[in-house]
Amino acid sequence: MLTHYSKILESAISEIAKLPGIGRRTALRLALHLVNVETVEVETLAHALSELKSSLKICKHCFAISDHDICEICSNPKRNTNIICVVQDIRDMIAVENTNQFTGVYHVLGGVISPVDGIGPRQLKLQELFHRIETLPLEEVILALPSTAEGDTTNFYIYKHCAGKVPKISLLARGVGIGEELEYINEITLGRSLVTRISFEMQYGVLSPLIPISSDTPA
Repeated sequence: MLTHYSKILESAISEIAKLPGIGRRTALRLALHLVNVETVEVETLAHALSELKSSLKICKHCFAISDHDICEICSNPKRNTNIICVVQDIRDMIAVENTNQFTGVYHVLGGVISPVDGIGPRQLKLQELFHRIETLPLEEVILALPSTAEGDTTNFYIYKHCAGKVPKISLLARGVGIGEELEYINEITLGRSLVTRISFEMQYGVLSPLIPISSDTPA
């Protein structure tokens, strides 16, 4: 692509193209769109992006992205704090919320166990989850992790550490296909899977993890 037309425009295109899923053609289209809109719209966008880095916080309870130290879900007295839904990241939390079928609270792990990618138990918010389980009067822990080998391994790891410490550990019911990410599943299917969730033991029994967990795994 020629760059002699405008160094300012080229700089904007290069920065926009760094975003995931956006190539240079799309970046060019977005940059030209920003050129043609009112200045106040560009300033509003710039301010919103700036606040993403300067003002966003991580909830001290569930580790979701929040505007405050405690997110609105954790601080909502109408939520059932005795049921925790464990999700991989904020995108899956949003997907579950969009079903309007869950009234408990969440725990965001920040990923799943994946030795190939260098992600072990210590890189996730697992110890924080175990602390919540040991100190709160929980009724149920729902494991809403991806239907992948990595997700199943993480499910097993959590189950191994929590069995006997919480009355019920459950998984999303069928309807969520193997290998599917929650954020791409329609709300009706995900909602039904949440409502008709099944116990961990019924789905897996007592099995070894599909992916070997490294020796740094805490006992």
